[in-house]
Amino acid sequence: MVENFDIEDPKNKEAMKHVRALLGYLGDDPEREGLQETPARVLSAMQEHFAGYNEDPEDHLIKTFEEVCGYDEVVLVSDIDVHSHCEHHMVPFVGKAHVAYIPDGRVVGLSKLARVVEGYSKRLQVQEKLTMQIANAIEKVLEPAGVAVIIQCQHFCMCHRGIQKANSWTTTSKLTGAFMNNPSSRLELFQLIGMRKGGA
Repeated sequence: MVENFDIEDPKNKEAMKHVRALLGYLGDDPEREGLQETPARVLSAMQEHFAGYNEDPEDHLIKTFEEVCGYDEVVLVSDIDVHSHCEHHMVPFVGKAHVAYIPDGRVVGLSKLARVVEGYSKRLQVQEKLTMQIANAIEKVLEPAGVAVIIQCQHFCMCHRGIQKANSWTTTSKLTGAFMNNPSSRLELFQLIGMRKGGA
């Protein structure tokens, strides 16, 4: 049986009924050997995929450090893995997030930025909203001189169904403060993450 999944929980039992009905809707037999444990497996996987609903990602940013000798330049954590699900089709989109901020007197543990990304990613999402949620959380809690969030993802709803453009990538960004108003800070950010400004 599926580990760490309580099949006797009334809520889980009800949900498994719906998964079995969906299997039948697709044209298969939910009672055949290969599918008997599928409802529990699906729901256990969904608990992992959507664990972000059980936390407030802002909580990861509360503990900060001020003994940094006045450091006030870019802090960048790049290539953070993004695994999320499109809220329109409930299929994955995956890629990378680059998260940066310019401290104003205090910094946060580097892993906490990745945890914020994960917390919002593990929900039903659209990439634009995900980008804004990450940036807004950092802006609100850390009150830095600037925030930058850039996300690059492949969406299975576009790559493997519908128009089926498997090589397409979607890029979204949110820049605030110095990253928005100071061209040199913006240029430094793009150079650090290996991007080119193109004609900008």
